[in-house]
Amino acid sequence: MGSMLLRADTHQSQTLSPRLQRAVQMLQMSSLEFSALLRHKIDENPFLEEPDDSEEQEPSVVLHDAAADDRLMWTAEPGLGAQVSAGLEPSAMDLAASPVSLAMHLHSQLNVMPLNPRDLCAARAIVESLDDDGYLRTPLEDLLALLPASPALEMDELLVALRLVQSLEPAGTAARNVGECLALQCETIADPEVRALALALVQDHLRALASHDVAKLSRQLKKGRCDIERAMDAIKRFNPHPGWAYGAQQVDYIVPDVIVQRSGAHWHVQLNPAAMPRVRMNRVYESLFQRHRQRGHADLGEHLQDARWTLRNVEQRCATILDVAQALVRRQHRFLEFGAMAMKPLMLREIATELGIHESTVSRVTNNKYIATPQGVFELKHFFSRPLLSASGKTCSATAIREVIAELIAAENPLQPLSDADITRQLAAQGLVVARRTVTKYRQLLRLEPVEKRRRHS
Repeated sequence: MGSMLLRADTHQSQTLSPRLQRAVQMLQMSSLEFSALLRHKIDENPFLEEPDDSEEQEPSVVLHDAAADDRLMWTAEPGLGAQVSAGLEPSAMDLAASPVSLAMHLHSQLNVMPLNPRDLCAARAIVESLDDDGYLRTPLEDLLALLPASPALEMDELLVALRLVQSLEPAGTAARNVGECLALQCETIADPEVRALALALVQDHLRALASHDVAKLSRQLKKGRCDIERAMDAIKRFNPHPGWAYGAQQVDYIVPDVIVQRSGAHWHVQLNPAAMPRVRMNRVYESLFQRHRQRGHADLGEHLQDARWTLRNVEQRCATILDVAQALVRRQHRFLEFGAMAMKPLMLREIATELGIHESTVSRVTNNKYIATPQGVFELKHFFSRPLLSASGKTCSATAIREVIAELIAAENPLQPLSDADITRQLAAQGLVVARRTVTKYRQLLRLEPVEKRRRHS
């Protein structure tokens, strides 16, 4: 019969406190996410505030008796109490231009046309049925059933309204598929021969056109390759999403966390003031709480502790980002001078060892953080590149290899473009041993088309 035994074992394990876990999460946030978090904390924590640009210094308070002191502190704090505007001047948001949607743009064109009420009703219904791309995805039969006309509109009338809307600007509007969208834009081609050939390509040979099969198109249309190329070049200038030119679209702007500038023979690295969080301790509330804390306000005490912890994390985050950025600039200063070809191989552990921090910390700092350099704006992790061994035994970065591949393709003969195998052989001739599949991967990262789609015919 078995026996049941209880045994206590001791072992060591590393765990992160909830506060330290939040600090790690804050470190890996982007500047936008971190600013949003601080704004939320300012809203809910009375001990945190955002500095006022108009303030030159902290308001000073002369202390008298306790009651008078409290009154002075409350009145000395800017922003407290009701602030009544002296005038009704418009704000910057009131003066901002209102975005024009595609529907508004089309309706404005219909308003100046001499249309009878039935045609205008049908045309407006089609305009209101367009999606953000400018396409009419709703079947005409469904749209016809929804129109409140008396007597009821006929399909022929709706087709006339559709052709009317398709004749408006921008070209390609109200198309029901990609082929029709491109066909509508063929009318903008000035050369009648190129226009007719382009129309035939988008109407009957869209699949071969997408695959850039010039030889097949030349055989099927019985046209020279040069003519096919001219028509294809004209089609490339068309916009398959005509509706994108209108409406308020979300534009994501990158605000660099760090700015690098050259000063003589040295590179100067500084934090971007526009990306730095603006938060400080509300000294008035802190002093009031310290004076009356014996009365017991546990929740306010927690808010004060959280405010101090937040400020420490802001300072630590800024210092860590700056330290990592300075270390990267010291290692990759040749890249700042000569471009991607001079990028050196660099691993996370090298920066971590130099700064005395963990690799995971470097990874968090370089993710979603950006640096403005004379070469452009890059994510900090862009400066890390795994080493590749050359024929001479020296190492070079993968970033430099990609730059070489881009230059080889840019300088190639368009009549005889380089295949990935050709590029592999040319790299080997320069002492850079790279597998063909690696060349293919780097070419795809550069968003360069394969050899058949880059080939042009005389």
